[in-house]
Amino acid sequence: MNIHEYQAKELLAKFGAPIAAGYAAFTVEQAVEAMNKLPGPLYVVKAQIHAGGRGKGKFKELPPEAKGGVRLARSEAEVREAAHEMLGNTLVTIQTGEHGKQVNRLYITDGADIAKEFYLALLVDRVTGRIAFVVSTEGGMDIEEVAHSTPEKIHTFDVDPATGFMPHHGRAVAAALGLTGDQGKQAAKVAASLFAAFQGTDAAQIEVNPLALTEQGNLLVLDAKVGFDSNAMFRHKDLAELRDESEEDPMELEASKYDLAYIKLDGDIGCMVNGAGLAMATMDIIKLNGMFPANFLDVGGGANKEKVTAAFKIILSDPAVKGILVNIFGGIMRCDIIAEGIVAAAKEVNLSVPLVVRLEGTNVQQGKDILANSGLAIVPANDLGDAAKKIVAEVQKVAA
Repeated sequence: MNIHEYQAKELLAKFGAPIAAGYAAFTVEQAVEAMNKLPGPLYVVKAQIHAGGRGKGKFKELPPEAKGGVRLARSEAEVREAAHEMLGNTLVTIQTGEHGKQVNRLYITDGADIAKEFYLALLVDRVTGRIAFVVSTEGGMDIEEVAHSTPEKIHTFDVDPATGFMPHHGRAVAAALGLTGDQGKQAAKVAASLFAAFQGTDAAQIEVNPLALTEQGNLLVLDAKVGFDSNAMFRHKDLAELRDESEEDPMELEASKYDLAYIKLDGDIGCMVNGAGLAMATMDIIKLNGMFPANFLDVGGGANKEKVTAAFKIILSDPAVKGILVNIFGGIMRCDIIAEGIVAAAKEVNLSVPLVVRLEGTNVQQGKDILANSGLAIVPANDLGDAAKKIVAEVQKVAA
């Protein structure tokens, strides 16, 4: 689960991170009110969407020469103009794709005299299973290019969970940023606060870009991106309330209501599988046979009729889907129960695209008999390779 920048900053401030004053705004008038609460004379008006690259982004509804989603303002008129142009319009960035995202919230924050920009992030290192720091002296909007062209400028190290964050970790962050003296101490303190926030909220990622050194010699968190482990949200009801469903893909949001793991992709073969590993293998073999998966969808080990029906509806709500491949291994679940759910779901949603089903596991023959006697045009498959070849052939047959 991700949250907006202003929410992330408010959260990090509770753990001691240095944050410039700022306020959220949902209307032009609220943006002006927020500006009047700040000392000025420089203000920053920032579009709030769950995507990076806002400063370099462009609004679909505005001319190409118009400014992006992060703007400096020095008067009420400039704040009002920026808010008017951003709210309700669609911001396209390198991370949103060409469809972009509509801006419904703004963040009005105090400006800062920036002497230097750094990059500081925490994430879970999947290799070591530890929280890792990612640090660079080259912060700002071009950090992706830095990672690509000069990876040696990015330093990483992880923290042993047995000891937790120690003073030497803070010194390592300061050294990687090239900061000494008081500024080095500030860097260590920022690192400690971010680590505490990461652990205290079950975060999956905390990214500060930029961590700015001001002309006055102070470090400030000027931008922050925070994402949480969704599996841990039951422990953080207050954080769950920060969720902005308007920022999420409608199909992924619907899938979450049924505890379905769904991610929309750009292909044309809908996939319904139980188990993440099997789902990945299914997507791979579809591609090997010349077509592309339209989604990742894991119905889980406890799939039932309701889940299967919901999964079918979600897959078919994607207009790009030209066929569906169901690949189920009946371990915990029995194949006959799965087959009954598939038949019921196909009838309920009035299935109109080719459907190939591969079942294996407990009561597999009973499951195959149910499919064969359903009266529906369900194509059975013997194994995964057979299933992929058949769904590709069926879709190509319809297209021809």
